[in-house]
Amino acid sequence: MQPYFFPYLGYFSLIKNTEEFILLDAVQFIRHGWIERNRILKPAEGWQYIQVPLQKYSRETLIKDIVINNSAEWKRKITAQLEHYKKTAPYYKTVVTLLSAVFANEYTSIVDLNFKSLKAVCEYLEIQAPIKVFSHMDLTIEKANAPDEWALNICKAIGNVNEYRNPPGGIKFFDHSKYESNQIVLKFQKINLTEYTQRRPVFEPGLSIIDVMMFNSAEQINAMLLNYELL
Repeated sequence: MQPYFFPYLGYFSLIKNTEEFILLDAVQFIRHGWIERNRILKPAEGWQYIQVPLQKYSRETLIKDIVINNSAEWKRKITAQLEHYKKTAPYYKTVVTLLSAVFANEYTSIVDLNFKSLKAVCEYLEIQAPIKVFSHMDLTIEKANAPDEWALNICKAIGNVNEYRNPPGGIKFFDHSKYESNQIVLKFQKINLTEYTQRRPVFEPGLSIIDVMMFNSAEQINAMLLNYELL
């Protein structure tokens, strides 16, 4: 998976239910995705983005080369955007403490920030699967001639991989035959998003893990991460 910024439950469900999770950062960065932003509740109703500002980059820039614009006070802004949770969320202090620990470090790379953020959340949830960054693995793979070959070629280079899981959004562009010919079972893991109380009339699904942690204990969240089906 590409390295996302405090992603939603389905992302962490993949981490929890796999033996090895790799952040693919050697592909082209696409604007307006989930690498530098995610969604939380707005103070009154609806949702809003929290976002990490980036320095200018060319269209061909790889994710691993994307640099954070630290001239903007993005850490303070994100923390301020979370303050309204204090009135309704029982785990507000816990979440802010976790974020403060992540934000205490200085970052230039968006990949480094997201790696540390994912690790921090996994440690809080006691998720054991190792998270690795592809560009740091010193792994030589065959050239990917199609989008579905990145995962395949990484699995082949690692060796002894008999199953690969992907979110259901990839069903249309994955060729099962490529994986079957390499004795790798291809499965798509679809999380069944559990509705939880956000202390407001209308539930906003699929928000950042930050929102989930605000209103649920680590035990409750882990139960949510097991509520999935394989397609």
